[in-house]
Amino acid sequence: MTLRALIFDVDGTLAETEEAHRQAFNDTFAAAGLGWHWTRADYTRLLRITGGKERMRRHRDDIGADGPTDAVIADLHLRKTARYAWIIAHGGLSLRPGVAALMASARAAGLRLAVATTTNRPNVDALAKACWGCPASVLFDVIAAGDEVAAKKPAPDVYELALARLDLPPGDCIAVEDSANGLHAARAAGLRVVATPSDYSAGEDFGTADWFLPDLSPGNLPPILRF
Repeated sequence: MTLRALIFDVDGTLAETEEAHRQAFNDTFAAAGLGWHWTRADYTRLLRITGGKERMRRHRDDIGADGPTDAVIADLHLRKTARYAWIIAHGGLSLRPGVAALMASARAAGLRLAVATTTNRPNVDALAKACWGCPASVLFDVIAAGDEVAAKKPAPDVYELALARLDLPPGDCIAVEDSANGLHAARAAGLRVVATPSDYSAGEDFGTADWFLPDLSPGNLPPILRF
């Protein structure tokens, strides 16, 4: 098969962002006087649900008490997104090992780069600015975000959107993922997958991945990704 593009997940794959997300949620809850606080254990469990608004709705339903309406949750999520952008802009977020080198070598080899993520576009741009100092559109040819599709991972929708925008068949691309939900989504879209678990996803099942790597450091890469 010809390799013509790499499609990256964002949170946990490009950088270890989940603690910043958790802090942003908790700061937003506190500012709203909501009385919610997600521990690391809470957030690990909630990460099985893809999407920030979806996690808040699940938490509301799980605790079985009166809680914010869906409309209020949508507003809280907007505030959380802004808080997350501020946190990572001021917190020294760094890319995971090998990410920058792989992207640069793939680009030099003529491959296209894409994003297929459950998070929203503002979060993608916030990470790009924090880690690269530029908008995500400068780094990636295609960006497909979770708020653009009907169903989030593990559904294949966001990968199918990325493939449509790339105008490439799945056999010409490889997905890079850190979570089981992302792995299932990419596989359902027909993609080969590199799994590189993050701090929050290390215990998940990656048995269907084509390659399983601790990170993307050059010495860990399979031959197909050594450009």
